[in-house]
Amino acid sequence: MMNVNIAELKTDLGRELPFSFTTTAEELDAVSDDYQFEGPIMVTGTVVYTGSCWRVAGKIEDVKTFVCGRCLADCRENQVHDFSEDFSREAAETEDLVNVFEGDMLDIQDMIRDTLLAAQPLSNICKPDCKGLCPVCGHNLNEGDCGCDRFVPDPRMAALQQLLKKE
Repeated sequence: MMNVNIAELKTDLGRELPFSFTTTAEELDAVSDDYQFEGPIMVTGTVVYTGSCWRVAGKIEDVKTFVCGRCLADCRENQVHDFSEDFSREAAETEDLVNVFEGDMLDIQDMIRDTLLAAQPLSNICKPDCKGLCPVCGHNLNEGDCGCDRFVPDPRMAALQQLLKKE
């Protein structure tokens, strides 16, 4: 559990209370078939009492490993994700963006998991300009051209191609 004790912030408006946690993807229930988080996931941040709520802000640092969806290369990526959310003891009728809690402990585990998972791209690509694999021979085109003829004729022009072949 990632609990931050805010008892000492009750009367100190604007004072920052630092926190840090080390966790794993399994403990966060952030396991996927498409990628893995390698090693520990580091969470650091601060809690500030603003007078009406407690603002929790910080960053998540992790290492993600995956297989590129275009060239099938094994990839490793260092990631840093920022987060900031408000917590309140009472449900505010006008603000739906405030997390409600009771007592003196803020449980931020769900927020950390949601931030980590929402920050992952829909497709795992090694780099934005990944060229992928040759559809003819399977060569990784990021390593150079293979020389295969990858021309695909336009099927709408097939009738014209037949006329050119007759002449």
